[in-house]
Amino acid sequence: MKSSGVAIVVVSVMVLIDVYVYWVIRSLMSDAAPRTKLVVTIIYWLISILAVAGLLLFAFTPQEFLGRRFRMYLFAMIVTIFISKLIASVFFLIDDIRRIFQWVVTKLFFRPDIAGETAVNISRSAFLSWIGVAFGGTLMSSLLHGLNNKYNYQLKKVQLKFDNLPEGLKGLKILLFSDVHAGSFDNKKAVNRGLEMIKAQNADLIIFGGDLVNDVATEIDPYMDIFSTLRAPMGVYSVFGNHDYGDYARWPIDGVTKEENLEILAKKEAELGWRLLRNEHVILERNGAQFPLIGVENWSNVGHFPKYGDLPKAYEGAEDYPFKILVSHDPSHWDAQIRSEFPDIDLTLSGHTHGFQFGVEIPGFRWSPVQYVYKEWKGLYEEGKQKIYVNPGYGFIGYPGRVGILPEITVIELM
Repeated sequence: MKSSGVAIVVVSVMVLIDVYVYWVIRSLMSDAAPRTKLVVTIIYWLISILAVAGLLLFAFTPQEFLGRRFRMYLFAMIVTIFISKLIASVFFLIDDIRRIFQWVVTKLFFRPDIAGETAVNISRSAFLSWIGVAFGGTLMSSLLHGLNNKYNYQLKKVQLKFDNLPEGLKGLKILLFSDVHAGSFDNKKAVNRGLEMIKAQNADLIIFGGDLVNDVATEIDPYMDIFSTLRAPMGVYSVFGNHDYGDYARWPIDGVTKEENLEILAKKEAELGWRLLRNEHVILERNGAQFPLIGVENWSNVGHFPKYGDLPKAYEGAEDYPFKILVSHDPSHWDAQIRSEFPDIDLTLSGHTHGFQFGVEIPGFRWSPVQYVYKEWKGLYEEGKQKIYVNPGYGFIGYPGRVGILPEITVIELM
């Protein structure tokens, strides 16, 4: 009932924006030929009606209806159309505010006859309107093109220097990937191509940063055979992410409870040959040097995301080692607890943010909407002697694509 109410509100907002955008487009076409106006009107409203109908279909039919892949792309198209019109509407609204302000000024400070004539002649700014259309159109094109980037894996190599790094750990190569979200995949061959890139790095240690599935443990089943091929001399280690707990699904599913689903997922990670760290640590050794690899369950300092992690428990017994690595899915954990309470944890490895799967990244400049929620959202951050690296994810969820922020396989070499 609650979700139905939200859907009705969203549909109402969509319709209002549709009418507003069309009103502006019609004013821009005032000098166009009647046939052109008719064609644009038909195309515009056909797309708008299909988007609204698609949202209603998405909201009021069971997840099994029409298939997961169709629903995923349907949702992506609806969101693309809606956001593009919303962005365009911002520019239109700025212009309308300007027109209202100008009308008020003329009413207050000019003679009635002049004010009346001026108010009638306050026209819409063609410049602002076309800027709005251009921004909305560019965004829509980018989101549509981004559908081709969801398996466009990027290899990022990073060298990290630590003054207290034991000699035996110098040159240690760690491969980090995170946020697989197997329930979103629709191309096994493409997924395997990324795994071949991982294996080709010949890393000493492979770490998975959480969110193997979207909700249900069985989502990984079609990909067990290829993910089980990941091997490293020092092992493959993983932690749970927020999606792994099934918090966003309605249980039971197929007779399985939420708690049972989590244990099934843990067993599947064991079947993959991965060592799942659940608020615990293991002591690893290389060239005679030992260090604790600490892994916590999901711990977030943002919004409704859960705090299942217990870092004090995981850390206990690791105090005397000179160099420590922590794997914690959510990077907000770093500022909220790790840096203040555990200043001797040298390197934290995280994921979770996906870089919002949307942003701009060019030399000297990086931006994504997610930065307004997460201070550490992609790449390397340093405070004093501590470092955190946030992997923007291997998979995708919601929007089946990537714009600007591509899926990443990170190779970290300790110096």
